[in-house]
Amino acid sequence: MTKLFKWISIALLASTLSACGYNDFQSKDESVKAAWGEVVNQYQRRADLIPNLVNTVKGYATHERETFEAVTKARAAATSFQITPEVLNNPEAFSKFQQVQGELSSALSRLMAVSENYPQLKADTAFRDLQSQLEGTENRITVARQRYIVAVQDYNILARSFPTNITAKVFGYPVKPSFTVENEKAISAPPAVNFDKK
Repeated sequence: MTKLFKWISIALLASTLSACGYNDFQSKDESVKAAWGEVVNQYQRRADLIPNLVNTVKGYATHERETFEAVTKARAAATSFQITPEVLNNPEAFSKFQQVQGELSSALSRLMAVSENYPQLKADTAFRDLQSQLEGTENRITVARQRYIVAVQDYNILARSFPTNITAKVFGYPVKPSFTVENEKAISAPPAVNFDKK
């Protein structure tokens, strides 16, 4: 009878452990880390393209020094930000990462606007190649962020659902922050369109 009780206890314990979601947390956590790694990889690719782009534009637009300095400063801030796995569990650090990357995107937009003033620059093959690579990288960043958002969503659903939320609390799997839009209120309003001539 004791042997039967022992086997029943083991079977009950095994079924309880399989239902607790611990292995699911391992799988989802690794998916989030892999997706985050791809986001970081694409941001690094963009940061690596920027010096070539700036130098190409500099050759044509020597009086746009302020714009070049802004891009260089934003790139330095983005590449000096320490990206560690802890960033994924720290909403403040995650928000800071988003802010630094947003500032770099803004500076790049200004640089691309400067290039519009120089037709010979737009015709330059090296510039067009760099611009194409940068556009491709921005698309890759968007895809990588989307995959990360989905991975975090799957993880967070597991961390907040019953009974796996108990496992999350016991083993320390907090809800992870996801990417957000800084100017959500501004973009939620429809843009004003005015075709009146002035």
